[in-house]
Amino acid sequence: MVTRKEILIAGQVQGVGFRPAVHRLAVQLNLTGFVYNNTRGVVIELQGENSKVIEFLKRLNGADAPPLAKITSCTTLDLEPVKQEQGFVIKQSDAGGTPVSRVTADMATCADCLRELFDKNDFRYRYPFINCTNCGPRYSIIKTIPYDRPNTTMAEFRMCDKCAGQYREITDRRFHAQPVACPNCGPKIWLTYNKDNTIQTGTDKVIAQTMQLLKEGKILAIKGVGGFHLAVDAFNEAAVRRLRQRKRREHKPFAMMADSIETIEQNAIVNPEAEKLLKSPESPIVLLLKKPGSAIAASVAEGVGAFGFMLPYAPLHHLLFAEGLKILVMTSANVSDEPLICKNDEALELLGNIADAFLMHDRVIYRQVDDSIVHFIDDTPALIRRSRGYVPTPVLIKEISTVDVFAAGSDLKNTFCFVKGSQLLCSEHIGDLEDAKVYHHYLKSIEHLRKLFEVQPKIIACDLHPSYLSSRYAHSLADVKLIEVQHHWAHIASVIAEYGIEKPVIGLACDGTGYGTDGAIWGCECLVATLDNFERVGHLAYYPLPGGDAASKEPIRPLIGLLMQAYDKEFDLDNMQWLLEPIEPDRAKQEMICEQIRKNINTVQTSSLGRVFDAVAVILGLGNYNHFEAQLPMALEAVTDPGCEKRYDFELIAQSGKPATLNLRITLQQILTNVSEKIESSIVAAKFHNTIASALFEMAKAVHQAKGLNTVALSGGVFCNRFLTDRLIRLLKKDSFSVLLNRDFPANDGCISVGQAAIAVKRINSDYKEKTHGKNIR
Repeated sequence: MVTRKEILIAGQVQGVGFRPAVHRLAVQLNLTGFVYNNTRGVVIELQGENSKVIEFLKRLNGADAPPLAKITSCTTLDLEPVKQEQGFVIKQSDAGGTPVSRVTADMATCADCLRELFDKNDFRYRYPFINCTNCGPRYSIIKTIPYDRPNTTMAEFRMCDKCAGQYREITDRRFHAQPVACPNCGPKIWLTYNKDNTIQTGTDKVIAQTMQLLKEGKILAIKGVGGFHLAVDAFNEAAVRRLRQRKRREHKPFAMMADSIETIEQNAIVNPEAEKLLKSPESPIVLLLKKPGSAIAASVAEGVGAFGFMLPYAPLHHLLFAEGLKILVMTSANVSDEPLICKNDEALELLGNIADAFLMHDRVIYRQVDDSIVHFIDDTPALIRRSRGYVPTPVLIKEISTVDVFAAGSDLKNTFCFVKGSQLLCSEHIGDLEDAKVYHHYLKSIEHLRKLFEVQPKIIACDLHPSYLSSRYAHSLADVKLIEVQHHWAHIASVIAEYGIEKPVIGLACDGTGYGTDGAIWGCECLVATLDNFERVGHLAYYPLPGGDAASKEPIRPLIGLLMQAYDKEFDLDNMQWLLEPIEPDRAKQEMICEQIRKNINTVQTSSLGRVFDAVAVILGLGNYNHFEAQLPMALEAVTDPGCEKRYDFELIAQSGKPATLNLRITLQQILTNVSEKIESSIVAAKFHNTIASALFEMAKAVHQAKGLNTVALSGGVFCNRFLTDRLIRLLKKDSFSVLLNRDFPANDGCISVGQAAIAVKRINSDYKEKTHGKNIR
């Protein structure tokens, strides 16, 4: 019996060789019809014996799907057979309609292309831009969808006959591979000191000269897939220090790229899951615990317990490492915390005082994308920064939004998010908006992604904080409905959205700062939450935080606030000089901070757990300034003794009709006693971590007893602390709690836009349901 079906496939199905796979399978099964891309995904019309059509669908959703394809829905519609139809063809893409399909992320060089790269008999031998339908650039080169060559930055490179032949040959791995090119027709590399002084051209000479400069300790700006890296020999201490000085990044750890897993294993602990992640098509930076005795330059990652490693993910990287170097520092090419540089002219202008030479190429990067960062929580991967390899892959939500939504995100570690139908389209990592260039990049990025998916937001979600730049931008938009979302609710909502949870959860949201509904600065919160609403059922007891934004940099400020709270009337500045003078020798400044607190001048009440970590770190002498966000908490985690199970005392105070409060007064006093007794810092740090884990566990346990809830959602930057989070999860699971935490999105403020968006969609649909039932909406 001959049947004909229309098949609509959505998901990650464009730019991954899906149409060629459909064609090959249809021809193999002697089916007729056609396939084409449209703005919703892939459309197939298929005709033939019913048993063959059924087999086609089974195999396409199984073993015959392209390696990078991810099918999220496959719907079929019966059609009338077409008489005398001959063959199966790939039709031209349809650009009409509303784009809701997935644009594919940039992917690491596949094994087949890598083999060809070093095959002397292949015409792409040692070609730095080799790719196929299973690998190579996607998001970084696309201007608009559908994903076809004219809509990418490869449009300017006209394919030669060989490449065009492979591009048109249905059975070839490069059939309709949009970035396909070769040495005769594609992009090229060169080495230069500046725009008027080219050092070397020709791939082999450029690669050899580049590596010679690196071996000499020079700093190279290397253009990659999503932007430039600044590279130095990771074993050369003088070179690494010179890079730090020139880049004005004195403290923050550098990422590294190694030639192989074996080399990484010589310097860090690599478990099977980490190895799998390092070798994955996404190829992120993976944080791995350091091994003692590593020969890597000390200044690469001082004051932290882990190295950030990645493997070569572009053909150019593989060619460089084939020259003999084992490990390179490969840090984002920018000045301080400004946006990643991706344009050749900007690199020469802005990096001229940093890089000694530039390895350039002429494939335009339309969209700069940082390297993604992953670490392991409870032995399972969790993103810390979501960018290359993961963006713009959307998250599908259960509810379909009837209108387009924009969520502005947070000001720190910003991402923003659009909602279109059932898809959350979260941007890549943008950065901290207080930097003017980052804020400008934020505005441009919003417009780019909006146009890419033809989003027309009618609902805008933003943070409750009135001074956030992201919130101010949201308030500036005309003809939209604005929904303000409390920061920590957004944190928990991001977990709810990621896991599709519909019932209430116990939300533990812990970070450095978030504007509360009472005007205080929240930062250690226990919530009962859904996407509809939340109830604050517990929090860290408020303490005074003087100095505004300076308090996040200068730990002396939260420390004095905590000491004055802990000792109350017994607090004596003279008696605390044994502790405070090494931290802040300026006695006048100490007294000024005390006076600020007493007179409530530029002082807020806060429940920030992040600032408590700062205070404990500075008590232990691990530093007296946060040169980058969470520097001191990271140092505190790094010195923690994993074998210590002891903890300090704390008070969890239940209050009738009010949220319970966690008071760390006794904890702080006991820490100071241990320090005065010269107890090892590693033990004090471990006991403090264990105390916080136990206190959070007890808060969750109290909510369970009161409300019968058994699912705990963890979110917030404090839960980027692996030691703390693993200890807390262990306690919760031992007591039969179900524990959820951010994995597909960062636990830090990179997840805020996702939570805001999910709450906004729920609000829209709830309002619509109420209206359709004739109820008044306030």
